[in-house]
Amino acid sequence: MKNNKLKILTNGIIRENPVLVLVLGTCPTLAISTQAINGLGMGISVLVVLTCSNIMISALKRIIPDTVRIPCYIVVIATFVTMVQLVLKAFVPALDKALGVYIPLIVVNCIILGRAEAFASKNSVVDSMLDGIGMGLGYMLTATVMACIRELLGNGTIFGKVITAGTITPFTIMIMAPGGFFVFGVLIAVVNKLTKGKVAEKCQNKCLGCPGAAFCSEVQKEGGEEA
Repeated sequence: MKNNKLKILTNGIIRENPVLVLVLGTCPTLAISTQAINGLGMGISVLVVLTCSNIMISALKRIIPDTVRIPCYIVVIATFVTMVQLVLKAFVPALDKALGVYIPLIVVNCIILGRAEAFASKNSVVDSMLDGIGMGLGYMLTATVMACIRELLGNGTIFGKVITAGTITPFTIMIMAPGGFFVFGVLIAVVNKLTKGKVAEKCQNKCLGCPGAAFCSEVQKEGGEEA
């Protein structure tokens, strides 16, 4: 039992990392990862929303009608996103301004909606909470690491503190779109190397976080071939 709980908690960090393995939520991740503080702030926001929405959706799974489950999930997620945004505006307005539209867009983030559909709606409250924490930590670590690399190489700083003064000349391109895609690709390659490619063996694993996986022809085809 304990091993199963630990597996649920740690799955999202490497084996089913939402960004580097499931390749979900890449747009906001690439957009906000120009500074380490932005990556950390966005990561914490996603962690809180994902954990709270997983708990709530799991608790309400027997009440929510199957025919309107997706709209109900969005309402639950939007509630927690609004709460997080109000907290940011009140206590860290500079971070709220820096993240801009990407905070309210958490409502339609495939990671949040995907875990609600693929996990929270089918499992217990405790397991859903652990899944939310694990996936949230995976996203937060990925966004923070990516942002640290880009800020270090692009500005010579990490969290605003000068690191490479007098040693290397910053590459401005690293805090631009090409730099984001480059770091993103390198991190995916590193994870693939560490796991020896096992995380991408099956189509179901790659589509696990997608709310449309149950209706995807590729997933159904893969399942039919295995059967």
